[in-house]
Amino acid sequence: MTFFALNVLLALIWASLWDSFTPVDLIGGYLFGFVALWLARRLASGTGEERYFRVLPQIFVLFAYFVKELVKSCLMVARDCVSPRPRLSPAVFRFPIGPKSDLEIFVLANLITLTPGTLTLDVTEEKDALLIHSIYAEDTDAVIEDLRNGMELRVSRVFR
Repeated sequence: MTFFALNVLLALIWASLWDSFTPVDLIGGYLFGFVALWLARRLASGTGEERYFRVLPQIFVLFAYFVKELVKSCLMVARDCVSPRPRLSPAVFRFPIGPKSDLEIFVLANLITLTPGTLTLDVTEEKDALLIHSIYAEDTDAVIEDLRNGMELRVSRVFR
């Protein structure tokens, strides 16, 4: 049984002990189970399951970063929708990416597209770059650097 499945089982047991299957109790049980499994992680050494304790926190970091970028982008787009003089500088640019699996490219491209003001148009045939449209690309090098040090870095940490 994988640690994820065991963690979900522990969350369900926790919620049943409290006789309450509310989201708060399930999340609390999941966190309690994660800590319990982390404390017992030496039992799984050498099984390859140790990756779970490295990846799960990185998923939460990616999620928090995405929510921050989502809120920031929504506010910028809303500001320009009501502004008499919007600060738009639309451009299509090539965003070079390092060697990535298809799943990494899929997640990165969709997170970029889900952020208001940006759209992933295509993935190159060599899978070494994304074509992106941004409405705030006055300086495309700065946008590329922001994506590289932000979204791409956090997606890479989840999958490495």
